[in-house]
Amino acid sequence: MTTRTFLDSGVLIDAFRGTPALAAPVIHILNDPDRVFLTSELVRLEVLPKALFHRHAVEARFYQQFLDSVEAEARITSVTVEQAFSLAVRWNLNAIDALHVAAALQIGADEFITTERPTSPLVRVTALTVTSVRR
Repeated sequence: MTTRTFLDSGVLIDAFRGTPALAAPVIHILNDPDRVFLTSELVRLEVLPKALFHRHAVEARFYQQFLDSVEAEARITSVTVEQAFSLAVRWNLNAIDALHVAAALQIGADEFITTERPTSPLVRVTALTVTSVRR
């Protein structure tokens, strides 16, 4: 069975810039043949512009290759924002985390992987499986 996986921006950043202890679990996830990856315009906006601005070509290429390989990319619409608002109220999420979860739900993610601490409100969301790569 294939798991439809949405990666939080921090996961991609850790995969490229993180220490080996941070990057290793993410690389394992990225290489899992039983996953298809999903993303959103917001993830693209969080990872790619700074790498391009600072002319970090290898980093930008890493993000672009991931973004090019995803099965679906959620558009951030007014419906997404409304759902994010409801999620934020229900789970005490900050705005960006709520938008990420709403986008993940919009495109049918089974799992949302984040670098947030396991004690973060984000990890308590039950609308889909939320996993932290931090221990």
